[in-house]
Amino acid sequence: MEVIQKKGSNKHTFLFKDDVINFAYKDKNGSGDVDLYYADIPKKSSIRIEQNDWLKNVGCLWLILGVFQAGFAVYEGYFTIAKATWVFLGAMCLAWFYFTKIKYTVFQAEKGSLFIIQTESHDKIIEEIMTRKNKQLLAWYGNIDFDNEPEREKSKFKWLCDQGVITNEVLEMKIAQIELYRLTDSTGSTDSARVLN
Repeated sequence: MEVIQKKGSNKHTFLFKDDVINFAYKDKNGSGDVDLYYADIPKKSSIRIEQNDWLKNVGCLWLILGVFQAGFAVYEGYFTIAKATWVFLGAMCLAWFYFTKIKYTVFQAEKGSLFIIQTESHDKIIEEIMTRKNKQLLAWYGNIDFDNEPEREKSKFKWLCDQGVITNEVLEMKIAQIELYRLTDSTGSTDSARVLN
């Protein structure tokens, strides 16, 4: 599955593979790509805004200057369209500033970051990432490792629950299985507990 986002000179490509997501980007500053395991993508994200502050500042300045000039011309009684030129130029700069502003949702992982442009495909990309992340976390950590310390296994499943990968009901069931194994292991009967996994 591949999703491509474009805005201005920015092009972001998200290639969803079985185990990893490949994020490739190309903009006016360069290009690159990174492969990330879905499980390594954090639950929390941040917002980054890319904008041209020069356009905003100049637009506001010209708009204020234009309003003052046009107002003075009206007061003096010789207003013409030409007197509102700075108003139009300022408004155009502000419009250009608004339409070239790019807002990203950023997931910062240890081996790289994902920048998702907030366009119509934004929610679809995040939903797909989180679905695959939960699936991978379950595949990696969803089974009880009876060779680990019971408390460590409990902590693992509590973490999975906090991540939204498993429900509270599943968490309680896993903890009960760990406790049952600990009890049966102390009596020397482990086979029945291993079947519960």
